[in-house]
Amino acid sequence: MRAKPIATIQKTSWGNVRGKEVFLFTLTNTQGLKAEITNYGGIWVSLFCPDRNGQWQDIVWGRDSLEAYQEEHPFLGAIVGRYANRIAKGECHIDNQIYKFAVNNGPNHLHGGLEGFDKAVWDAKIIQTEEYVGLQLYHLSQDGEEGYPGNLSLTVEYIFTNQNELKIHYRAKTDKTTVVNLTNHAYFNLKGQGSILDHKLQLNARFFTPCDETAIPTGEIKSVRNSPMDFTQAKRIGNDIEEEDLQLRHGKGYDHNFVLNKPYGVLGLAAILSEESTGRKVMMHTTEPGLQVYTGNWLEGTKVKNQQVLKDREGIALEAQHYPDSPNKPHFPSTVLTPGKEYHQTTVYQFLVESNDR
Repeated sequence: MRAKPIATIQKTSWGNVRGKEVFLFTLTNTQGLKAEITNYGGIWVSLFCPDRNGQWQDIVWGRDSLEAYQEEHPFLGAIVGRYANRIAKGECHIDNQIYKFAVNNGPNHLHGGLEGFDKAVWDAKIIQTEEYVGLQLYHLSQDGEEGYPGNLSLTVEYIFTNQNELKIHYRAKTDKTTVVNLTNHAYFNLKGQGSILDHKLQLNARFFTPCDETAIPTGEIKSVRNSPMDFTQAKRIGNDIEEEDLQLRHGKGYDHNFVLNKPYGVLGLAAILSEESTGRKVMMHTTEPGLQVYTGNWLEGTKVKNQQVLKDREGIALEAQHYPDSPNKPHFPSTVLTPGKEYHQTTVYQFLVESNDR
């Protein structure tokens, strides 16, 4: 009688940062899909899955070593925060006090600043059951770190199920009023290489938040109808990306927050990403109110695994989060976290393969 396959997780020493050991964790489910995650930056390093012909490829861009990740990179697969996305001019009011943060993206603050959560060495604990394997990561962000108020205790769990889902659960608590907006910044390429403009994308979003030339929302919540921003039906990413459109000019392509058509806090459909030649598909669900879609418009020259160097638009990031610059836009869903309350988010990516005869 053949033994029933079991999900496994392996832990490999990967180096040392500031006196803390870094590990690479390899999670394999009973279907044979494999995800690699490191406790440096909570980075999602890879995702190996088959296409419709049984050819296996890595569909998440990453790097080969800890040393490579310590060099500058566009947040490849990292957990970003304390505030994912942008805060205008690097400042906002919290409890009637002005807080100033690093200006590290043009005139604005991006993804938590100069030493965000993507550069932290998280404490890691293995989770293993019959239904899934996973990783629990913990980090304490000190009061005043990168200018943010409050000691923020964070727990992020990566859960890899036998249904080919990677679930990411986030929780955070603070001892002072602060702002929190977390996401994972994985870049997908369902072909494993080349342009993502032939991928199809469908979004559960009838509205988006237009931005100015520095990628800060204007405050308007605008319908996607009759615009290149309309992904309410699946379409090739490249269909409209070169249209003469002010929003596309501002982002050099898509780099916009879409308003998800579902209640905040309820796990619901956010996006479906698919690629016809391989049959690969990603179904994305989240509890968050927004989804930042970034078509890798500034990836040129980025070094990744196997000595590859990316060109623009060779990866797409689907970042579940609150809206950019929410601390300065009172009518946007609030990102304020107060003592005694808990921030929580769940985002799920499910990996599927469609056959030719559907």
